[in-house]
Amino acid sequence: MSKQYETVIGLEVHVELATKTKIFCGCSTEFGGAPNTHTCPVCTGMPGSLPVLNRQVVEYALAVGLASNCRINQFCKFDRKNYFYPDNPQNYQISQLYLPICHDGWVEIETDAGPKKIGIHEIHMEEDAGKLIHDEWEDCSLVDYNRSGVPLIEIVSEPDMRDASEVIAYLEKLRLIIQYLGASDCKLQEGSMRADVNLSVREAGSSRLGTRTEMKNLNSFKAIARAIEGERKRQIELLEEGKKVIQETRRWDDNKESSHAMRSKEDAQDYRYFPDPDLMPVVISDEWIQEIRDRQPELRTEKLARYQSELGIPRYDAEILTGHKHIADLFEATVDLCGKPKEVSNWMMVEAMRLLKEKELDPEDMNFSPVNLAKLVNLVESGTINRTVAKGVFEKIFNDDIDPEEYVRSQGLAMVNDEGELRRVIEEIIAANPRSVEDYRSGKEKAMGFLVGQTMRAMKGKADPGAVNRIVKELLTK
Repeated sequence: MSKQYETVIGLEVHVELATKTKIFCGCSTEFGGAPNTHTCPVCTGMPGSLPVLNRQVVEYALAVGLASNCRINQFCKFDRKNYFYPDNPQNYQISQLYLPICHDGWVEIETDAGPKKIGIHEIHMEEDAGKLIHDEWEDCSLVDYNRSGVPLIEIVSEPDMRDASEVIAYLEKLRLIIQYLGASDCKLQEGSMRADVNLSVREAGSSRLGTRTEMKNLNSFKAIARAIEGERKRQIELLEEGKKVIQETRRWDDNKESSHAMRSKEDAQDYRYFPDPDLMPVVISDEWIQEIRDRQPELRTEKLARYQSELGIPRYDAEILTGHKHIADLFEATVDLCGKPKEVSNWMMVEAMRLLKEKELDPEDMNFSPVNLAKLVNLVESGTINRTVAKGVFEKIFNDDIDPEEYVRSQGLAMVNDEGELRRVIEEIIAANPRSVEDYRSGKEKAMGFLVGQTMRAMKGKADPGAVNRIVKELLTK
């Protein structure tokens, strides 16, 4: 009988913080600048240059720590992590080993077996390295220091996850917390959220941890799930063959769906950490912590409960609306203007989601004004336009952020409310379609739908469908 194995997973999640300037200098953190244009003597490691800590970095780290139930080290320090690599201009990275800013926290995730707490060992602040660009045409490597010195927090979990679904749930939870705090946009594709997976396997029932490997180069949730499954199988096969798992760092190749060894896994002593002599310790007062706590926004969990209890939004819809901060912000701003949460929810859930999918856009790409969506809701509620016309108007709002009131006026889209005019058009259509009248009177209900459709076409969609149905039925049953 083959052995049963359990997978044990811990994560190191690096998050680029949303500060306008770098952690120890005044250079821009904006993504996508020309190579080496967001640089200065500090972030390129020039001799004699001195770092100055960005206060906003500390505040973001505190906010994330408080939101993830961490204890705060009110006296914390920066350390030098020494290693040589071309994208590391000082030949050391400023990080925190001995006294990280946050420790011993947790977040709760939902699993098939119910809620589960994932422990957070620590959160520390550090600077990012630069970026190496490998030019195969010229057979050389170039370095871009724009990213060097961009502020990071590293969130180190306990080895509490057991499969890919728990890992993804944990990452989603962290991402939403951080996005709601405004601490980072957490875009995996731009590298502003990166996860390294530490994974080992052990015989089911054993309390002893197996030898772990660390996997890097994971830039999507799908890649993370595939990497976990691939590495789990690789380690089990080694153990089944009587071989040992080697503690090492591995690089995941998502195209080949396999990993390869990069280097043997280092321990802290390999980096010769020591306190950074150029940076003063950070002393965090009770008042400062309270100030950050008072500024914490409503997070996704509370928002989800409030949408259901106060706004009467069904749970499924509330989960979608709160699943991205930008969607929640748009929804709430529109509701504040028009006071019709269910109507706004319907537009966001159906039409906005459809257009996002069709155009392959991210939620943050929606840049229409809540004012214009609120106006559209009011136009439909007041009977000025019907829902069919409103769908077309919403698409114009989504694409071009037009003022719907002006657009309806200029395009002549307002509903015809003159019942005498509507009755005259329907009488003409009934007279022109005797066969449909005959079919309806002989029991074919669909014939009425045809006549209603012809009326809506003749009225260019500007008639109230309810009124059209009522008058058609009345004339057919005379």
